[in-house]
Amino acid sequence: MTGRKREKSWIILSPWIVIGAVVVLAPIFIFVAVQNIHKQKENTTQLLLEKGAALIRSFEAGTRTGMGMRWGGLQVQKLLMETAQQPDIVYLLITDLNGKILAHNDPSKIGEYHGKNLDLKKIPRSKVVKGQQITDQDGTNVFEVFRRFSPTRRDFQRLRFNTAPNDWFRSRIIPGKDKPVSRLTIFVGLDMGPIELARKEDARHTVIVALILLLIGFAGVISLFLAQGYRSARTSLSRIKAFSDSLVENMPIGLLAIDGDGNITSFNQTAESVLRLSANEILGKKAHQVLPQQLGTLIDKLKPEGGIIEKEIDCTVKDGKLIPLEAIATSLGEEDGTFWGYAILFRDLTEIQRLRREIDRSQRLASIGRLAAGIAHEIRNPLSSIKGFATYFKERYKDMPEDQKTAEIMIQEVERLNRVIGQLLEFARPMNIRLRPTSMRTLIQHSLKMIESQAGGKNIKISADLSLEIDEALIDPDRINQVLLNLYLNAIEAMDDGGTLSVRLFGDDPKGVKVEISDTGAGIHKKDLEKIFDPYFTTKPSGTGLGLAIVHRIIEAHNGEVNVKSERARGTTVSITLPVSAGKSHHNNEV
Repeated sequence: MTGRKREKSWIILSPWIVIGAVVVLAPIFIFVAVQNIHKQKENTTQLLLEKGAALIRSFEAGTRTGMGMRWGGLQVQKLLMETAQQPDIVYLLITDLNGKILAHNDPSKIGEYHGKNLDLKKIPRSKVVKGQQITDQDGTNVFEVFRRFSPTRRDFQRLRFNTAPNDWFRSRIIPGKDKPVSRLTIFVGLDMGPIELARKEDARHTVIVALILLLIGFAGVISLFLAQGYRSARTSLSRIKAFSDSLVENMPIGLLAIDGDGNITSFNQTAESVLRLSANEILGKKAHQVLPQQLGTLIDKLKPEGGIIEKEIDCTVKDGKLIPLEAIATSLGEEDGTFWGYAILFRDLTEIQRLRREIDRSQRLASIGRLAAGIAHEIRNPLSSIKGFATYFKERYKDMPEDQKTAEIMIQEVERLNRVIGQLLEFARPMNIRLRPTSMRTLIQHSLKMIESQAGGKNIKISADLSLEIDEALIDPDRINQVLLNLYLNAIEAMDDGGTLSVRLFGDDPKGVKVEISDTGAGIHKKDLEKIFDPYFTTKPSGTGLGLAIVHRIIEAHNGEVNVKSERARGTTVSITLPVSAGKSHHNNEV
């Protein structure tokens, strides 16, 4: 545990995507915003020009009306002052060609000069309204509209007025020989304060809208990438989930998962097969209620200890059978301490333990075989001497029945001991296997005929079920015949009160040809089943304990298997499986 909570996300958004979206969208929306602001400025300018032109036309109309009443410059000044009283007019003035102010809404400024930055002689030649933005002396932004001052029409121009020499108005609007029709320029100064506020508000609104649209566009682009990423992540997650589900379900090891509340959340096919339980019946149920007690004990040990527990246990499954398991249990959780539950992996050790026993037995047999080979040679020589002396005493004491009987017993025991040593040598020396195609049905039928009379003498019935699908197998017929006879004789000896000796031949076993030899005798104790193939292990008073050991060696030499099932008072079944391809690569094996 690091104590630091790890940030998790279903998708990682690359910073280059964000930068790319900004680089693409920002110039577009900035250009649109600037264009809108510029257009608003042009519209404001055009509005001010039209407003100024309307004021000029209105003032000129009033002047024309006054001219019919013989107005002079004083009346024009009054009209100008009254017109300029509107709240959005900063000033209203009239200048001559030199820029001298002839009339002003502020009489104190009459006689001063205005429009020094303009070509005042050119303005009266055109009736086009023009405008400019200037800053007044007090720092106020003013939009100035100006054009030629034309208070007269053509019919007025034909009139002749008595013009006072000091009346600037009449002297400049009445045409003369060397005078233009009008030599005056009218200026209107409009207050831009409200307009500026409105324009700034519009600009601010435009910028806000542009930013909102930029964010919307940015969000849209990011959303597309996120949607694509989400779709890809979901597709990948689905594939990973399908793969993991298939892996968990088909893995050759049993998997059991339990959540934090003790409910079973996962139970794969191998777990079903090993524990003899159905996933449909136990998923979602409490683990301690449906699982074997031994697995519940592992979970109980994990609760206080945590970590990982590896242990071999004997687990009692549903049908009461005890199965050896190798189990690995661990608790599941996050680094921040979040607890998820438990997971248990287990596998059936039945076959592994059988193989371990086979290896141990093979090692014991190898050691015994090496020892037996040396001892047998050392014993046979003294046995020959003992048998010779026993034969000599038997012939010498013909007239003494008791001594002759003693010598006879000595000879029989020496011969029996010699047979045991012979079997021991056969067991110890390398076994020669000569494989050739052989009819299994014929071989079994022949071997059964050899023990018919012996079986009949003990009231034993022989039953043979030989599959017609099996014709030939690649075996050593002499060795397999030896195996069959040995097993027949063991079965006959186990049925003292009569019974049935059954022989079955199967051809549908996946491992090869299978022969089953069953009897209805006394059976074998469960504790003795693991030892029956060990040399010198026997439950018979007169047995040597090498018969089944030799059987096992012969079947091993054929790369086959031999298994025994037995129940007390119900009989024994010995199964021999011989691979179809056993020894095809060599016709002479030595084991």
